[in-house]
Amino acid sequence: MADLRKIIIDDQEIEVEGAMTLIQACEEAGVEIPRFCYHERLSIAGNCRMCLVEVVGGPPKPAASCAMQVKDLRPGPEGQPPVVKTNSPMVKKAREGVMEFLLINHPLDCPICDQGGECDLQDQAMAYGVDFSRYREPKRATEDLDLGPLVETHMTRCISCTRCVRFTTEVAGVHVMGQTGRGEDAEITTYLGEIIDSNLQGNIIDLCPVGALVSKPYAFTARPWELTKTETIDVMDALGSSIRVDCKGREVMRILPRNHDGTNEEWISDKTRFVWDGLRRQRLDRPYIRENGKLRAATWGEALGKVAEAIKGAKKLTGLVGDMAPVEAVYALRGLIEGQGGAVECRTDKARLPAGNRSAYVGNVAVEDLDTAKNFILIGSDPNLEAPVLNARIRKAWINGADVTVVGPKVDLTYDYTHAGTDRAALDGLKVPEDAIVIVGQGALQEVDGEAVLAAAQALTGRMLVLHTAAARVGALDVGAVTEGGLDAAIDGADVIYNLGADEVEIADGPFVIYQGSHGDRGAHRADVILPGAAYTEEQGLFVNTEGRPQLALRAGFAPGEAKENWAILRALSGELGATLPYDSMAQLRQALVKDVPHLKKIDRVPENDWQPLPKAKLGKADFRLAIKDFYLTNPIARSSELMAELSANAKARANQPMAAE
Repeated sequence: MADLRKIIIDDQEIEVEGAMTLIQACEEAGVEIPRFCYHERLSIAGNCRMCLVEVVGGPPKPAASCAMQVKDLRPGPEGQPPVVKTNSPMVKKAREGVMEFLLINHPLDCPICDQGGECDLQDQAMAYGVDFSRYREPKRATEDLDLGPLVETHMTRCISCTRCVRFTTEVAGVHVMGQTGRGEDAEITTYLGEIIDSNLQGNIIDLCPVGALVSKPYAFTARPWELTKTETIDVMDALGSSIRVDCKGREVMRILPRNHDGTNEEWISDKTRFVWDGLRRQRLDRPYIRENGKLRAATWGEALGKVAEAIKGAKKLTGLVGDMAPVEAVYALRGLIEGQGGAVECRTDKARLPAGNRSAYVGNVAVEDLDTAKNFILIGSDPNLEAPVLNARIRKAWINGADVTVVGPKVDLTYDYTHAGTDRAALDGLKVPEDAIVIVGQGALQEVDGEAVLAAAQALTGRMLVLHTAAARVGALDVGAVTEGGLDAAIDGADVIYNLGADEVEIADGPFVIYQGSHGDRGAHRADVILPGAAYTEEQGLFVNTEGRPQLALRAGFAPGEAKENWAILRALSGELGATLPYDSMAQLRQALVKDVPHLKKIDRVPENDWQPLPKAKLGKADFRLAIKDFYLTNPIARSSELMAELSANAKARANQPMAAE
């Protein structure tokens, strides 16, 4: 039973749980309390004192509402509910005093500060501060930190809220930030000037309530009021984090997280946040045709005619689906290729994922369930690289007492785990608690016995999540973009290959290759005809994340040059082939799609999957390997980004650093 207590906040009586803090109770009552150090996803520090309220009948001084619980309040003399005031003269005076103290040493550089226009200190000084200063002494100054190429620091602006320290320690799991000194000498710094080695460090930019930590790549390029903001979905990994893409004109200027309790809470990985410079570089902006070994620019009519001619003359036609293709484009590709007697394959990493059995290629566990799990079994997976935000959720469960067992290579997961072994035998002999959640990585499924591994994982507890590495994979499996025998069977003997953004596949010499995609990466280098498509920020599209949740990505900008939306290219090509696909608009395409795959209309809901265990099969003897070796260079957009290349080089250099002898 919940311990419910009555409390009166600003003459409004509400009933809340006794364990709630006053700041949470005030939010329930719809009363806004200013704060700097308090954050609902971090531990309570209680050090900025901005959230002071008056507790009637309590001590004759204001109380910090973030650090006091409702159950600690005393009732009135005749048992009346306790009374809290958030706008009394005492509270007003206290807030003005706190704000005056905060601004004593704060530099008045708002016009040149990159946080200007979206700064908590600026907003709260306007709302709760006074319009004069009594301070005449010189202000103190501190040296800036070097945190690497992502986070720019201006530590003189720091108000010591310690949000960055708590985030890096508690959520990201790296213990390098802290506060040294006392009084005027107190400052936030890193241990021995170290760089933060985490895939989540960019989140401290959003957490910082002042301009002390700002985005280095975005700094001084735009002001918030110049940006067009679009809420969409991330495709850098298969978690499907909710993001906001900010554009200035046609250019993407930055990517920020949106709150979504079901997937990413309010964090995103550094690749998601900083990959936007890759959207500008090495773009395919016009069709190309290869003649005499060299690519030359062509018109759309010419390129589509050449493709249609090749497809009509094909003996064996194969379509390959890339890692970032929206479901609509995959569905259109399947309709086009199968209509010409060909086959389509989406498992380009050779993962043995059984089509038609959703409980085997997705599982039956929602990402949200990870928070409350007590046991985890990780098989052939490094979630710290494959989905850093999902890894933070496992870490949260670990902090609350969960046990983690790893079968596969030893990796740094930011939390402790029991290592059961690296090979198939370790999986075979595993004894697991009944309530454990089994997480299967793609690395575990890429060998010949991948399906046997999946069957063994299903048999462990009946609670399983398949951790995908490609944002397009689950959606492509949902629409049946698979060939019997997988990638090798699809490519073997094919004389025409239609490559829809699959840049992780090596295609040998011989077949005629049509590449449709956004960047001049491996696929375009091998292509005989290039059809320029839109990137994920430039078209509407459905994506299905690793837990099977259909999500809608919206268009933030337009594709460069003559590049077109992916489904529209396929629709135009079908007309050229004389086998026109039966839809002329995205709406008609989606109607056909939902009719074929009904669960795709349940946007942002995780469908229940019927549990269908795979038949047990003999496991091989190989060691488990991991699907991702370099976190920063997993797709063509990331490989086109200068910043991702720098981060990748830095990570390699850190890994090769000699360790000092203890």
